[in-house]
Amino acid sequence: MTDIVKIDPFLYGYFLDETLEHGERVGLALLYASKNIEIKFSRRLLPETAFESKYGSSGYSPSEGLWVSDENILKLTEEFPEYRETLNKYLRELKLFKDKAKRLFCDSTETLDRSGAEWGGGWGGHSNPDYGRIINYGTDHIRSIIAENRDKYPDEAWFYRSCSYALDAIDIIGERYRLSALEKAENCEKSDDKAFLLRVAKAFETVPKKPAYDFTSAMCSFMLIFALDGSDSPGRFDQYMYPAYSKTENKEEISDLLDRLWDYFHDHRSWNLCISGSDENWNDESNRLTYDILDIVRKKGYNTPNLTCRIHRNTPDKLWNAIADTLATGTGLPALYNDDVVCAALEKIGIPPEDSHDYCMNGCNQIDILGKSHMGLEDGEVVFAKCLEFALHNGVNAMNGEKVSIKTGDPRTFATYERFERAFMDQLEYVTYNSCSSANTYQHLRGVFEPHPFRSCLIEGCLEKGRDYRNGGPLYNHGQILAEGIADAGDSLYAVKKLVYDEKKYTMSELIDALSKNFEGYEQLHHDFKNCEKFGNDIENVDRITARALNRFFTVLKRNNTYRGGVFTGGCSTFNRAAGYGCQTAALPNGKLKGEPLLADSIAATPGRDTNGPTAQIKSVLRYNHTDACSGFVFQNKFEKKMFNSEKGKASFIALAKTFFSYGGQQYTVTVVSPKDLLDAKEHPDNHRNLIVRVGGYSDYFVNLNEALQDNVIKRTFTEI
Repeated sequence: MTDIVKIDPFLYGYFLDETLEHGERVGLALLYASKNIEIKFSRRLLPETAFESKYGSSGYSPSEGLWVSDENILKLTEEFPEYRETLNKYLRELKLFKDKAKRLFCDSTETLDRSGAEWGGGWGGHSNPDYGRIINYGTDHIRSIIAENRDKYPDEAWFYRSCSYALDAIDIIGERYRLSALEKAENCEKSDDKAFLLRVAKAFETVPKKPAYDFTSAMCSFMLIFALDGSDSPGRFDQYMYPAYSKTENKEEISDLLDRLWDYFHDHRSWNLCISGSDENWNDESNRLTYDILDIVRKKGYNTPNLTCRIHRNTPDKLWNAIADTLATGTGLPALYNDDVVCAALEKIGIPPEDSHDYCMNGCNQIDILGKSHMGLEDGEVVFAKCLEFALHNGVNAMNGEKVSIKTGDPRTFATYERFERAFMDQLEYVTYNSCSSANTYQHLRGVFEPHPFRSCLIEGCLEKGRDYRNGGPLYNHGQILAEGIADAGDSLYAVKKLVYDEKKYTMSELIDALSKNFEGYEQLHHDFKNCEKFGNDIENVDRITARALNRFFTVLKRNNTYRGGVFTGGCSTFNRAAGYGCQTAALPNGKLKGEPLLADSIAATPGRDTNGPTAQIKSVLRYNHTDACSGFVFQNKFEKKMFNSEKGKASFIALAKTFFSYGGQQYTVTVVSPKDLLDAKEHPDNHRNLIVRVGGYSDYFVNLNEALQDNVIKRTFTEI
């Protein structure tokens, strides 16, 4: 059996002692992996070993891999027939393991999920561990936290042993990197590379067990932990890296390290790095590293990592100008977040100012408290446009005739608009509750069956409470369900109110018949509904209806507790799914055709429907209460590149952004691009491989988007100021 450790050390460690608690076995899997997985360096010679194996029994936590590794074990039995008996034993236990987890699930939300109305849970999510815990204090400091707390929770002794194994694994890999760097340096022909490897080897004499002593050692410590954890989201990098940065006087060394790091981020599609911000007393926290990061983003021109810059009432003009210069490169970076709104939103759900001001983003733009929470992942989504469709068809999915939602009555019989709006709200509530329920099932699954001792060492509360990162350990455990297709629902509701109930130009029966036939034979009706007033144009009646729908969504969310130990909150970050949801949605009273991909991809208007200019658009989105959104609340604008080519143009943008934030806007995202380039890139993609646009909560290369999403970006209105 000993040789099996060479085949898959994760499995070997996990099955070494079957009498142990599942969580402790996961820690042993990490420990044995640390001794046997390959030590790798990136192309720029930074550590890049991750807890992964070619057989799939790995991931951010070995138990995630165990959850899906039965097929891989079958492959292993074919590749290593001499271990067939032992591997089949593993397979039998894993099957029992999976069967236990499956009992948590029910089929009640399957049809809703399939219809494109919602989803909940289903993945582990992003995270913002406190990398500074190791960079600035070392693994020995974390061991002291374990020693201080383990006697308080004797029943959780297995948990503390598991976390100790994880720390040992980190140290073992650090030592292996030291030896590997020395070996590579000895055989290195390039003098610069040799010198860098020797610096890396020297750094690993100290880190990760002890605090970093300069920027090189801090970078080695960061990269070791960041790569092991899957190269996810660095969080407030300019804050926890600054103590070591400030000890380094060699500017060339700093520049070289950042250059290497940004290549790593780009090669590994790392997610969200957050800069600047304020403390609880509204003091600005930007520093020299903040500006160095903006410099490297401009220099590299990459679409990754997704850079976020926190803005507040005391943000200096120097930083605003650096932001405008960076956006002018056309990468869509940085996205801007308003501390005055985000911190207020977090405080409304019980997070005190000293922690609310330590927020950062992960993934696209989900909000977390650095090193203190497990709440910054997409727990699910609810598609408002689809809920509106259900209200029109009494719970039936009009795309295929399947009964998928509750019955809210035949709209043909509704005597008042208020009755129709109530049907929509009932559908919205039902779908939202289902999304929360499904999310909680997955939270339960991961909390019980997929412990994460690695992150438990880097999140405050876990070691202090004797609870795993995924099972209520962090200080804050709220959830985030995202809203999609908001404006499409608001526009449809208003069109029904005006044309059916107020003006009585059409009956509800005529409208539903027209929708069922995708407006064929109803050209005039289609024209009138499509050209009815739309959200995003500062038309108060439309905006109020839309805001009322969103308010109901946020209210319902906060009535639902998370399995992890918080409440659900919401936001709007459509990633790249907006076009897909449009394709799954039938014809709507806003003029949308059946299966048409165009759908609102942020909190703003459906692309192309805002026609009254940027001030009108801003006034519309400010009719939402942005302090109800505890996840990213994406507001997107598209500017012509020529505007950012002048100081006057950049100054105008800064004034517009400041105005938006001063009146209560939460988030502002910008695409700077030439309209001719967008159109030409669709026709001649090879000529525009480096053209970057903003997609929901992140930036991507335009030519990598599918056609429906490209059209969505093209149809967004250009902002002129």
